[in-house]
Amino acid sequence: MRRPARSLLALVPLIGAAGLVAPPSPAAVAAPAPTAASAASAGSELHVSSTACAPDGDGSAEAPFCTISAAAAVVQPGQTVLVQPGAYLETVAFTRSGTEAAPITFRAVNLPEAMVRVGRFNTSSVTGTIFTFSQVHDVVVEGFTVYGDSTGTAPVVMVDGSSRVTLDGGAVRQGVGPLGVRIAGASRDVTVSRNWLHGLAKVGLAVEAGVTGTTVVANQLPAGRMVFTDAPGTTVTNNTVLAYCGPGIDVTGTSPGTVIVNNIVKPYADQAPCAKPVAQAAIAVSAESVPQTVSHHNLIHPTAGWAPYAWAGTTYPALDEFRAATGQGGHDIVADPLLDPAAGGDRGYIRAKQSSPAVDSADATARGVPATDLFGNPHADDPTWNNTGTGNGYHDRGAVERIQGASANIEPLHRTIGAGPLDTKLRASTRFQWTTDGPGGGFAYKYDDSPLWRTARSSLDADHRFRRAGSTCVRVRASWTDYRSSEGNDSRSCVVLGAHYTAMAPTRVLDTRSAIGVPTTTPVPANSEVVLPIDSIGAVPAADISAVVLNVTVTQPTANGFLTVYPDGQGVPSASNVNFVARETVPNLVTVPMTNGKLRFRNSGSGTVHVIADLQGWYGAAGQGFAVGTPKRVLDTRTAGGALAPNSTRLLDLDLKVSPAATAVVLNVTVTGPQANGVLKLFPYGSAVPTASNLNFVTGQTIPNLVIVPVTDLKLNIHNASSGSTHVIADLAGHFGPDGQLSYVPNGPLRIADTRDGTGVYNRGTTPLQPRETITVAPNASNLACCVTPAAVVANLTVTGPTASGVLIAHPADEVRPTVSNVNFVAGETASNLAIVGTDGGLKLYNSSSGTTHTVVDQAGVFITPQY
Repeated sequence: MRRPARSLLALVPLIGAAGLVAPPSPAAVAAPAPTAASAASAGSELHVSSTACAPDGDGSAEAPFCTISAAAAVVQPGQTVLVQPGAYLETVAFTRSGTEAAPITFRAVNLPEAMVRVGRFNTSSVTGTIFTFSQVHDVVVEGFTVYGDSTGTAPVVMVDGSSRVTLDGGAVRQGVGPLGVRIAGASRDVTVSRNWLHGLAKVGLAVEAGVTGTTVVANQLPAGRMVFTDAPGTTVTNNTVLAYCGPGIDVTGTSPGTVIVNNIVKPYADQAPCAKPVAQAAIAVSAESVPQTVSHHNLIHPTAGWAPYAWAGTTYPALDEFRAATGQGGHDIVADPLLDPAAGGDRGYIRAKQSSPAVDSADATARGVPATDLFGNPHADDPTWNNTGTGNGYHDRGAVERIQGASANIEPLHRTIGAGPLDTKLRASTRFQWTTDGPGGGFAYKYDDSPLWRTARSSLDADHRFRRAGSTCVRVRASWTDYRSSEGNDSRSCVVLGAHYTAMAPTRVLDTRSAIGVPTTTPVPANSEVVLPIDSIGAVPAADISAVVLNVTVTQPTANGFLTVYPDGQGVPSASNVNFVARETVPNLVTVPMTNGKLRFRNSGSGTVHVIADLQGWYGAAGQGFAVGTPKRVLDTRTAGGALAPNSTRLLDLDLKVSPAATAVVLNVTVTGPQANGVLKLFPYGSAVPTASNLNFVTGQTIPNLVIVPVTDLKLNIHNASSGSTHVIADLAGHFGPDGQLSYVPNGPLRIADTRDGTGVYNRGTTPLQPRETITVAPNASNLACCVTPAAVVANLTVTGPTASGVLIAHPADEVRPTVSNVNFVAGETASNLAIVGTDGGLKLYNSSSGTTHTVVDQAGVFITPQY
């Protein structure tokens, strides 16, 4: 195990050690140019965000559109456009149509503290009609708060010559213009539902000549009117109207076949500004509109001088008089509806008090009765009231159903059974204390790896693939007011996810000698760094890579030092990966997390050094899980087979030594007694000898390195690329394959033990390991979620300051020490090697030498058992 005399004491950083960081050298790794899918192939969703968008975005979750108009220009039938909370100062023309089976949906994602505002924000606004639907069909628009022109006379929303258009769950705030929503041009089957239509002395909704089959349900007008002119077949059900300057519901011209049921109509408190004379009736129906028109189960406030009805040109001050003359008004109630004051701001609402006559008194069988109210809640049976309604007896009149005892059942986020390692399942549902006729409420949820919120009605069953391994979370907001108020709950659920490994043919991505990955052949200066971009591996973008595995080699160092490889965007860790002395060539396997697609290689020596990095594989959503085993020796040419001849290849057959399902194996490979300088290469059986190497060695040296190598039929090749023979030892640590149940969580670089300063070695102070002594080290899982116990650890083991030759052996604390080695060292040498070791009971380190030595453990990550 003796090394050449130049193998003197190298440097290992103490915790807190710091050095000057020179400006990083530019580096480049060729990557395929990014591509953008067209909207037609973008899947079921397009995304819009005013704050997290890309100017040239394609509407994907990764590159949302900046404007609603951009999505409206390309959306396809069956797609949903999710618009994130924020202000959108634009007018939107909806010009594309869906189909009856596959409508186009635009959905605003609202939260109690942030809604989707279109047309105005603070003092900024746009002019003209904000939403225009012209000659389109099968379009649904949900949840938008739209602001009218503060200077002009255009309607806020215009539906012209269109069919099967739905305006649902939003709010229209009128400016000085006379109209909130205008439906015209022979439009048909338009639905206006669950909206807050607000505008003093204005017509909140106007349905004009030629329009047929309009459905107006569960809306609230806090100060305005609904006017239907020459619009046959209109349904006006379960609305709450505080009438201003005229009838709250005004059916004029020739509009036969209108249904007016379950509405609450009350005059607005102050009618003084209205132009005189004012038609003093709650509901007005022209003579030409009377045929096939019905009105019943309405609740009308008994204001003095305000008649319940003006019917066919006759005003009826008393309900009994109206019933006797027309046969209409069955089950109508003239009484104070006992409404609470308006609340909720621009997405407002008005509730009925507990004692309101609206409670449990509506017609559940009427045409157009909505499945849910303004808040998205079902009809509920108030146990404190007798059911006097028609049908099930407990529907309420007006737009808001009285309901109590709402709660949400949100299951913990967990990994999806039978799916990939980063696939998760989120389930949630609502429940109510009172009897209801269906589900209600809603959810908004956002995963930590995305800035985008998503929504679900009443129940949530969502699948999500996180982009990277680690402690991953989702925030869930439940609401029973459609986010018009802060009522509801706000919860956060987390799970620790690990990634699977994909092995690949070794690929050189960095070589400072040959300007690979960097623009020059200049060695890395002292206390300086190079930055290596890895934009993608194959078709997998960097954002979907949790960690990469590199064989990193230091060569031609002019002074002692150490190399640290770490993700860009993080501070320099107190960890090392490769320790070296002047003029030495040293390899080591490195597993390093990915953050922003760049890696940093820091030379913490006092001289220059060249660096080589060969990409061996990566961890992500694809690949295979890991199976850790008791370390065991599977090859020792000193006892069987003899030394590898110069420039020769030897087959290693692992049949009966590893699972038959193994696709790649983890080996600690040691070269000992080489007769000449050279390199060792491990590769799959049947493949050509690769250019990249795994171990560099010089005459007489003993040196180990961890290797992850694919196998073919459980076989691999070992090639001695030197002019002399050498012995080879291989210790099996585990394998990757479909039977591997463990997944990898990057959790470093992080120093978890250092006998020089007592880190991680309790009650020892700064005492080095004694001869034949064993210590126990605990892997660090402090930044992972509760109750995650690592099953194996990936760590760089360093021996420094040994007083005698020996080997360091790492093994699970609950197992008998195996006959293997992890780090080979000689007196006065600093040596390091990566290890993957099971951690049942912790990690034990055994100093086999007759002398003392200090030991350092730098954790790269852990393997965990999936949390289902």
